[in-house]
Formats: sequence, structure tokens, C-alpha cells
Amino acid sequence: MPSAATKRASAGSRKKGKIVGQPADLLKEPLVLEFLGLDERSRYSESDLESAILGQIERFLLEMGKGFLFEARQKRFTFDEEHFFVDLVFYNRLLRCYVLLDLKIGRVTHQDLGQMQMYVNYFDRFVKTAGENSTIGILLCKQKNKALVEITLPKDANIHAREYQYLPGKDELQQKLMEWIGARDAGDE
Repeated sequence: MPSAATKRASAGSRKKGKIVGQPADLLKEPLVLEFLGLDERSRYSESDLESAILGQIERFLLEMGKGFLFEARQKRFTFDEEHFFVDLVFYNRLLRCYVLLDLKIGRVTHQDLGQMQMYVNYFDRFVKTAGENSTIGILLCKQKNKALVEITLPKDANIHAREYQYLPGKDELQQKLMEWIGARDAGDE
């Protein structure tokens, strides 16, 4: 059942033609991150991706969707004398909840999903207030395995794997177009 915050967000979105039935409806996929300036073919780390996002935080928040506010980078929390770090912490004012983002430059794993579940549980139990809704966890990855996500997480989990991608640059688009024309012409002969 949607929370009151989700219903309010839904009412605002309905005016624009989209109905929000659950928090996942506000999250875009794939996120198109070419504005970060990271070449898709070059080698970069999760730290590079994080730094690029923070350098373009306004554009990234707009790409994420509506109502997102930035709170922290590498947010540390400790329990049982062990330190853990959430890559990026946001708050969504429409949903009235924390949104945790863990960055993965490759394919999402079941270990990544379990780690995010721990982060979400921690925020729900020790950070959020009584008036806020459940924390949302997002694994932003280059490639997700939908079946792995579905089998690893409970059906009611508030965790989502979202892929990101880069749009090809002008030169790459021209090259692909020439390849396509060449393949098409070869097929006509």
C-alpha cells in the first residue's frame, strides 16, 4: 500500500501524466551519464564515478528524478566496532525518505545487494525519524542481472538495481552510422 508521501508525489505526477504507485516509479532507468565526462571505454574506478557525479551534482539530481536532495558522500556509520561507508546519501522530499546510492562500475552481485540491504536496515533502524518513510537503496551499476536481483531480494525490499549508460559521442555515432550504411549496402548487393 502506498504511503501518504507516495500518494502526494503521485498526485503531483498525475498532473503530468505519470502515476506513482511506489517509490520505484520515481526512479529513472537507465540513467544517462554522458555529462559526467567519463569515456565509457576508458578505465575508471567507482571513486572516479563518485567524483564525477559530485562535480555535476545538479545535473545528476535532475537525471535521478524529482525531489532529490544531496546529503553526504562516503557517509560513515559504525556498529559492532566495524565501520561502513555509503557512497552517496540523498533525501527525497516528495517521498520523505533517505535514498542510499552505492556505485558499481561493473555487474551487480548478490553480495552488493546484501550490503545494500544492511545499509537500508541501518538507516531505517537508527537514522530515519518516526515521520519518515522507509529508506530506499539504489545500486547504480553498469550492468544488472534482473533474475539475480529478483531471487536475492525479498519481494517487498526497498532496494533497486539501476543501470547507467553513456550516449555515444558525435564521432562514435558517425562511425556507427557509416558501419550500418555499409552493412545495409552490402546486404543489398
